[in-house]
Amino acid sequence: MQPVLMLIDFFLYALILCGIVYGLYVYKTPPLKASWAKALMRPVSVASAMVLSLFIVVAMLDSVHFRLPLDQEASGQVLYAEPQSLLDWLTQSLKTAKERSYSAPLSAYAFKKESFIQDGLNVRDYPRLKFGGAHLKDPKTERIADCVALSLRALAESVVLNLCVWAILFWVLGFRSSSSTWHAHWSWVRQGQFVWPVKTALFTFFMISTTVLWFITLSGHYHVLGTDQIGNSVLLLALKSVRTAFVIGTLTTLVIMPLALVLGITAGFFKGWVDEVIQYGYTLLASVPDVLLIAASVLMLQVFIDSHAGFFNSTLARSDARLTFLCLILALTSFTGLCRLIRGETMKLRELDYIQAAQAFGVSRVRILFAHIAPNLMHLVLINCVMQFSGFILSEAVLSYVGVGVDANTASFGVMINASRDELAATPVVWWTLASAFLFMFSLVISANMLADAVRDAFDPKSRATIVKHRPVGLSHHHRENAPNAKGAQASNRV
Repeated sequence: MQPVLMLIDFFLYALILCGIVYGLYVYKTPPLKASWAKALMRPVSVASAMVLSLFIVVAMLDSVHFRLPLDQEASGQVLYAEPQSLLDWLTQSLKTAKERSYSAPLSAYAFKKESFIQDGLNVRDYPRLKFGGAHLKDPKTERIADCVALSLRALAESVVLNLCVWAILFWVLGFRSSSSTWHAHWSWVRQGQFVWPVKTALFTFFMISTTVLWFITLSGHYHVLGTDQIGNSVLLLALKSVRTAFVIGTLTTLVIMPLALVLGITAGFFKGWVDEVIQYGYTLLASVPDVLLIAASVLMLQVFIDSHAGFFNSTLARSDARLTFLCLILALTSFTGLCRLIRGETMKLRELDYIQAAQAFGVSRVRILFAHIAPNLMHLVLINCVMQFSGFILSEAVLSYVGVGVDANTASFGVMINASRDELAATPVVWWTLASAFLFMFSLVISANMLADAVRDAFDPKSRATIVKHRPVGLSHHHRENAPNAKGAQASNRV
């Protein structure tokens, strides 16, 4: 096996490392720790964060690339196959279970009639699938009962898994005592007698685990989300589209942050000709239609890739290059709004007393910009960037729909939606490709938006006075005996 490191992979690894470092910094910084604690004390934010974490795990599995050896030549040189990801390796059964063409979700027959020979006769009917329902003798009478049995097995496995997780959770929280029972522990969870929304977290984990196990169990016997025109699993396409959406949202956002922050602070603090030059620059960019600029830039990149094919040793490398360039172009055309916001806030901050005092004491302008003004703008940057994350995912879908987004060989929600245009006009309608893309994209976007809403409320300086103080996660014996009072106190603190 030969490891392969793509440019996007390096970015995602660096992003995860920066997230770990930032988490440690937040843990050692009481104000940040209190703000994030306030954000995660909302049940909606906990549920959305868990769903978003699932998508991040899928994106990271699709970002570990390697080549498998094919054979060894007489000269001793080993030949390697095309790069594949860890997600491709884990879902190899879905990749190899190809059909001839369309098949509906959980079906055992093809979607369209074909002519084939059966019992020595030439008939025209719906042929059996090679993979979907192949273990059934008579799918017309056995398929529904088999799907129900597999679903119940997935539900039973999920219940066992959740019971183990709950037992470990109670043990970690220190609820093992001779004076209380497991029934009492569960009643505290059910009544919400905790500072943290433990009940919401457990319920969300149950729903996620049940859904994942249901997909895994049924994918071994059926195409859960059907197949596309060339017989590929729609579920596999949707899973691989998660990485594209996550890269578009995060990379574009992280390019915007320093660009808008530096230009906005510089324009708002120095004013004069510096402000006019920066304003002229981003006003000029804002006056050009985004779609035209992105389309021209992507087409120029495609011409460069076609003319210099030797720079890209695989299809995946070409696709990642176009994806990276698309993120940069999206950032270049989308930073103007945040830049204007930071500029106006900087013009207000530079007139405050502590900035005037710093100038009177001879503090350098660079130190004033990045030590006194920038920290007081980070809540705006954080809130705006988290809100734009979902917007860029939708932008990629629109751009890929009109043909100027990611490469056609790259799995993305926009490519799936673009492919479903002709399918919706077919008779009968092939609806599952569009429905699958919508379901996955909606789950990703709604979880990001809900988490962004909680972060916005927690980091807004106007609501800093309502930050909840840290309290023990569990209840002491005194609080357990007075559970209603403890619960009421908790509610008053949240208000």
